[in-house]
Amino acid sequence: MGPVNWIAVFAAAAVAGGLALAWFGPLFGREKKRKVAGNRVMVRSRPERIAALSAILLLITATMMGHLFARTGADTLAAKPWLYFMMSGGLAIAFVIPALWISFSHIRVPTRVALIDAGYWLAAYLAMGLVFFLLA
Repeated sequence: MGPVNWIAVFAAAAVAGGLALAWFGPLFGREKKRKVAGNRVMVRSRPERIAALSAILLLITATMMGHLFARTGADTLAAKPWLYFMMSGGLAIAFVIPALWISFSHIRVPTRVALIDAGYWLAAYLAMGLVFFLLA
């Protein structure tokens, strides 16, 4: 196992956070309220708390991804660079998005909201894979 690239870990978390600002801001978050379940509406109060919690959780995710790439090894990743995207995208497709959809199905989140959120996680994980690829 090689060393974890800590610069890439922090950069990947920052890139995913920046993507979240764009994704849930100008791209898909123009409305202040999101209808999440039935007649319940989620109002975004205290965005600084949401941003802080998101930053912490994205840093945990990026740390685990950094460990995954370190465990795979620099020689393997240099010979097969597509593994950055296959592994990061695979994590989103095989674990994160199904978990999200299972949770959303229990609280009856509209399909549109679920697709927007799932799209973010796939894009964020692929962006983190790109950061690790570029900083390898």
